[in-house]
Amino acid sequence: MITIKTFIFNSFQVNTFILHDETGNAIIIDPACSNANEIELLKQYIATNSLIPKCIANTHGHIDHILGVNQIMNFYKIPFKVHYDDLFLLQTAKEAGTFFGFTIDSIPIPTDFIKEGDKIEFGNSSLDLLHIPGHSPGSIVFYSPSDNFLIAGDVLFRGSIGRTDLPGGNYESLIDGIKSKLLTLPKETVVYSGHGPSTTIQYEHDTNPFLI
Repeated sequence: MITIKTFIFNSFQVNTFILHDETGNAIIIDPACSNANEIELLKQYIATNSLIPKCIANTHGHIDHILGVNQIMNFYKIPFKVHYDDLFLLQTAKEAGTFFGFTIDSIPIPTDFIKEGDKIEFGNSSLDLLHIPGHSPGSIVFYSPSDNFLIAGDVLFRGSIGRTDLPGGNYESLIDGIKSKLLTLPKETVVYSGHGPSTTIQYEHDTNPFLI
């Protein structure tokens, strides 16, 4: 069974997730730590629970979701996985950081590119990957059929959807992807979003004004 630990990091209030199972193996999704204190909180949780980080996997490449990637990747000597279509966002991270008031010393360099149909494996657990562009071209959702949850990044929020007015955004693609790939999942599936509270597929199917 997968345990999910949520941290809320940086001024954009990004949800960073550590997922681990009974083996102690873990993955880190969207390490958004923007300062030394936030980095330390993440490290303390990993040390206290005797976890073994296996990789960083990002839902997408926007600046607020990648702020801690380099430090975490270098500290634990683990790979960084992201969809290729968001590589351009990483390559412009310094400029984006300056615009939003963050200092980026060096851009994160992916060690692996992930795509729909791949799996992220750790311990006895695995996550399916769903590619749902629209918020960013390379937005990936991580889905666990066995534990009945998904990590949606900024694709789907409680009562809302990701913004589509940023470079590479596309409203029609986002809505189509949500309806065809997420709303077709079991209604009790829990949705952990990139910002804000969790929700369920049932709740969004029934009440989300963008999807009704």
